[in-house]
Amino acid sequence: MVCRHTDDMALAVGELRGAGREVDAEVLAHISPSRSSVVNYDGSITVDDEHELARLDDHGHRPPRAAGMEDPGAGL
Repeated sequence: MVCRHTDDMALAVGELRGAGREVDAEVLAHISPSRSSVVNYDGSITVDDEHELARLDDHGHRPPRAAGMEDPGAGL
């Protein structure tokens, strides 16, 4: 799960930078893909593999999820 989040975060940062947004390396040094609401340290995670595989693009990436302004990091 953490590896998946790492890839998602790298894609999001690349997309922001590609759109001309400044993403400060100092800020990135303090975020972690393991600190997420979907990482459950107390149990297991059930994933619908068929559904998730159907969402992948030609490069094997999931589409980015739209962040609401109340989501952590939305103001980056």
